[in-house]
Amino acid sequence: MDTLMWEAKAAEGRGAELLRWVLDEGVRAIADPAVRTEVFVAGDRVVVIAVADDPPRRLPDPPEELIARAPHAWPFTRVNIAT
Repeated sequence: MDTLMWEAKAAEGRGAELLRWVLDEGVRAIADPAVRTEVFVAGDRVVVIAVADDPPRRLPDPPEELIARAPHAWPFTRVNIAT
């Protein structure tokens, strides 16, 4: 399984708008039945976790006026540990 974590920090006072953009535009851009996507918020940050058998696509950048800085994205590969 491959995982992509994408995180963006909202511009001051724009957290709700950034979340709406992520839900309406960002997640839709990577929508695929083979990709499990979860969205989280923490204060002024929005995090998207996308998990698939193949590396998921990165979300597009949101409109500049909604973000305090460029989004960060990290690819991960699941490691299963047998016990």
